[in-house]
Amino acid sequence: MKIDNLRHEQNGSRVRIVAEVRWEDCDRPTQEVYFEVSEEFGDALACDPHPFLVAAIMPALWYGEKRVAVDGEVCPELRAGLITAMSVIHHWYRLPRELVHIETKTSMHPATRIPERAGFFLTGGIDSLATLRSNRLDFSLQHPGSFKDGLAIFGLEVDDTQAFEHVVKHLSALSQQTGVTLIPVYTNERYLEASWDFWIDVFEGAVLAAVAHALGQRLTVATIASSFDIPNLHCLASHPMLDPFYSSYDVRIRHDGAALSRFEKTRLLAGWDIGLQHIRVCNLTDQYQADRLNCGQCEKCIRTMVALLALGGLDKTTAFPSIRLSEELIREKVRLHWKNFRFWPELIAPLEAVGRQDLARGVRYTLARYHGEIGWKGAIRRFDRVHLNSRLRAMKRAFLPPAHQDLNATFTGAV
Repeated sequence: MKIDNLRHEQNGSRVRIVAEVRWEDCDRPTQEVYFEVSEEFGDALACDPHPFLVAAIMPALWYGEKRVAVDGEVCPELRAGLITAMSVIHHWYRLPRELVHIETKTSMHPATRIPERAGFFLTGGIDSLATLRSNRLDFSLQHPGSFKDGLAIFGLEVDDTQAFEHVVKHLSALSQQTGVTLIPVYTNERYLEASWDFWIDVFEGAVLAAVAHALGQRLTVATIASSFDIPNLHCLASHPMLDPFYSSYDVRIRHDGAALSRFEKTRLLAGWDIGLQHIRVCNLTDQYQADRLNCGQCEKCIRTMVALLALGGLDKTTAFPSIRLSEELIREKVRLHWKNFRFWPELIAPLEAVGRQDLARGVRYTLARYHGEIGWKGAIRRFDRVHLNSRLRAMKRAFLPPAHQDLNATFTGAV
């Protein structure tokens, strides 16, 4: 892979930095990758190789590129960090290939650095709002660690122009009330590999870090909010073991919030009216309206509403439509998978504590259905999981190994 032809461009009322990414060892077309902001923030853009290298390194590794040759100088700290990040992904997913060789000139850091300025990735989700709330509680506004900028990104989970306009309007009201400058950033970097599985398991942290490096003339620290707490950490693209390795000398990447579970983060917001009114958890962006970003019917919406109810915050927010939460609604609407099931067990005790045994039953049933623990066979599976630490299941697998497909074979052309 080669990364070259770096340049600034004007795109109507916005400005961008662009580079060409040329694949060498696999049959993929040359792609122009860009990062774009309004003219107001044009001076923040750093037209150097860092954002493009960070964006391209994981797709290059995944698709078996032997090298990434970069036109320009790269911070030696970033180069070393990317090698470590590749090593983590290589180990997690047992990739049958060598690490990508990064061919570039290394540079010393500039003689003078820009003033310290901290930013974070602002979505309106529970994780990012909890990170903002914690920051405001822990740092005075004059402290260099206090968030000055919130980055909202078009081209990731929101890639519809009108839906993104609704998001920006929604987050602008929040940013004004919390003393944060909202910076909408437009990029196509995720389409170096568009698979959502790849995004979740390999790519997310690198994509977010690349945006921070693109704004390297303005930011010195960028914080990524954690998705999971420490007891529930697993192989994931944004992870405390990965994200900091996307740092350079000039732009530090932080991973924040892993000490708190999702319910604990929601508790942090339940007493914060500004945050309560600006929650955006729904991913059904095609249903976004100017005054409503949460559908109230999907798993994420229902999970958040249930948590807020248990914390006494649901009737204090207008972020969700008025929906009667019931055991039947949870059974009917909530379908769990191997990532989101981790958020539900901690809701049972708080629901029972506020007298909502019906909702607790719905959560228990949904978890039992996910674990295949419905019926008499399910009762055996539950006994094995809870009391035998899944030893019976392990013995079954030892004698009857299932057909297995590594994650690295799930994306077209990955092997």
